[in-house]
Amino acid sequence: MRTRLLAGGVAGLALVLAGALPASAAEGDASLSVLHGVPGLTVDVWVNGELTLDDFEPGDLAGPLMLAPGTYTVAITAADAVDDSAPAIGPVDLPLEASKNYTAVAHLDADGTPTASLFTNDISTTAAGEGRLTVRHVAAAPAVDILAGGSPVITALENPDESILNLAAGTVAASVAATGTTDPVIGPADVAVTEGVNTIVYAWGSLTDSNLALAVQTIDGLHSAPAGVPSGELGLADQSSATSGWMIAGALLLAAGGAAAVSRRRVQMARD
Repeated sequence: MRTRLLAGGVAGLALVLAGALPASAAEGDASLSVLHGVPGLTVDVWVNGELTLDDFEPGDLAGPLMLAPGTYTVAITAADAVDDSAPAIGPVDLPLEASKNYTAVAHLDADGTPTASLFTNDISTTAAGEGRLTVRHVAAAPAVDILAGGSPVITALENPDESILNLAAGTVAASVAATGTTDPVIGPADVAVTEGVNTIVYAWGSLTDSNLALAVQTIDGLHSAPAGVPSGELGLADQSSATSGWMIAGALLLAAGGAAAVSRRRVQMARD
């Protein structure tokens, strides 16, 4: 697994949005990260008509940025476009509320058409001894089932849905199968759950084109104990880590058969 921060992209965002940002992060600011999940398409990202991320590559994850609450208009164009008049995706509006944490994802829908989704990240405090796992299906691929002991405990997780679970820190096992089947395509495997961390796993790419990949974003500092210190760390796993990433997804949903509850929400950004 490789991990990197896109410092240049973050700096570019900060410069373009300078008019909307205070001199330093203010109480009540929103946090925004951006994930590029469209295979084979290097893009430029424009915010409010200004070039913000240049040559943003598939799998790149930029941020987080602290932004004043408000609505930001984003357009995604082919690389080196002279302006945002012919976007490949968008323009779309990002309504950011105070003190919330978001990730905007450019990705393929289930049929393989480029689209975009805005997710609100769960940064609520976890109980002592617990971690949070989130899995987001943003790939051009059918729904999946999560198996425990060979039987499905969660069925039909679809693009662009997410499932969230709070789990006791430790190791869990899971396997993943195509919806309606019980023959695992991945696993079973053991996955660690980290205390006070929301690990967000994005399955992106295209099953038909055999380029499914994984991106991982982590948000820590969610401990209920005073020792937790938020850092907003972002990580990226490359395609070779896709198998272990699906295992994280499986681990997330496996525990649905236990005491924790799964919530599924879908936020689709409006298009012009």
